[in-house]
Amino acid sequence: MRHGLAAIMTALTMFCATGAAHADPASEAAASALFDDVVASPPALRTFLKLMPKGGDLHNHLGGSVYAEDLLSWGAADGYCVDDAGTAVKAPPCAPGRSIRELGEKVPYDFARLVDALSVRGIQRGVGADDVTGHTQFFRSFDRFGAISGVSGARAMAATRRIAAGDRLSYLELTYNPGALNAHTLAGPDVPLDAAGLAARYEAEIAAVPAVLAKASADLDRDEAATRAALGCGAAKADPACGVTIHYLAWGWRDLPPAQAFRSLILAFAMADKDPRFVGVNIVQPEDWVIALRDYGLHMAMFRFLSAKYPKVRRTLHAGELAFGAVPPAALRDHIRQALDAGAQRIGHGTGIAHEDDALGTMQRMAREGIAVEINLTSNDVILGVKGSDHPLALYRRLGVPVVLSTDDEGILRTDMTNEYMRAAREQGLRYADLKGVARASLEYAFLPGASLWEKGRIGTAAAPCARSLDDALCQRFIKDNEKARLQAGLEQDYDRFERVELPRAAQALGQ
Repeated sequence: MRHGLAAIMTALTMFCATGAAHADPASEAAASALFDDVVASPPALRTFLKLMPKGGDLHNHLGGSVYAEDLLSWGAADGYCVDDAGTAVKAPPCAPGRSIRELGEKVPYDFARLVDALSVRGIQRGVGADDVTGHTQFFRSFDRFGAISGVSGARAMAATRRIAAGDRLSYLELTYNPGALNAHTLAGPDVPLDAAGLAARYEAEIAAVPAVLAKASADLDRDEAATRAALGCGAAKADPACGVTIHYLAWGWRDLPPAQAFRSLILAFAMADKDPRFVGVNIVQPEDWVIALRDYGLHMAMFRFLSAKYPKVRRTLHAGELAFGAVPPAALRDHIRQALDAGAQRIGHGTGIAHEDDALGTMQRMAREGIAVEINLTSNDVILGVKGSDHPLALYRRLGVPVVLSTDDEGILRTDMTNEYMRAAREQGLRYADLKGVARASLEYAFLPGASLWEKGRIGTAAAPCARSLDDALCQRFIKDNEKARLQAGLEQDYDRFERVELPRAAQALGQ
């Protein structure tokens, strides 16, 4: 190892003993030195990063966040079945020998095959890689476990919060729709619709919306209460997952006929406008599917229309989740720019940026306007085949675009936030200070309510009430009144503890 770990440990221990309230530049430097020592060893780096506070995950789909083994354990308990092909689950009653419970207890190899079918585990290990793309395997997984996931909202929330807590995340911005929104969307009419007809279609839809939102909020009330009960929140020995703050992004569908897609977006905007637990909206489904490509411009017109109707609703858009060769060149020319023109305040994925007609101008605009890109390294590798030096993360950073790391669908993708930080370090060359900056950015660019701890978005420069100290009485009142500042201050305190207290122990354990 390049640095003396014993010396680093001594330095960290000395900083720990000072009892200072906030991060010290020297303690950060010692942490950076330790990071540089362990980065060449994946197990040692994982140990370091597992301890590291990571702020928020802003791009996490609840529908794909649960590992297949958890889904199957719930399905087994509820009496669900395995289909004849052994690659999907279905509702009971089960034929003899076809229950999930029996498969798991009696035929473990077939159970393992089912786990591979409900995730990309096999693809990542080369199983079936010649038969199906990661893209197909990923999106096909949703249909295969849909029978269980549709009745597992509270259990999924609890499982996702536990993963986040284990990853040292303090905030989740979950992309999630209560079932009432999706049911009403899919019951909508398939009638012709173009940009000129949006106003009339909106008037035809809006009368039914309040009743749907009321049911959706009630569904979420029930699921959140069940989640808190499962985690023991409020009890003396509450699960650490109770400490993870959650807000939601309501979402619309991009691969439905235009009138249904518009209905889904009306519901998403109205939900985010009405229920404070929802802090924004998104649009999902594969960007490269037939309808999504054909109607991309129309979908952006829908966003512009609804943004005018609901000006307080924040917007993040999946855009540029595309790769060269996967779609015709024309589809790569301007999706990210169109999303910005439609009012996107964050961009999800943005993988295809280098193929856009005015890539530099688009990235300069994102940098100038403070529009962050949500980078999903494992997702982009598995689904698009884009990784390593082919990934635009370094290009975004070079152009000054704010970057955050996220997990996308961590259960199906068999990842977690620590793994995304691992990939950022080992494949993209980010170092400790870079990753700490990414964690801070995750809360700065989150759609959290309230004012930021940082002055005009300049991360590291405290806003006026906290310019002297986080412990100042004026700052404490400011933090109490602003949820965003409160979580940001908590992250700073977590880093102070990490660098002063936890890393000395890690350095000692990793020393030679």
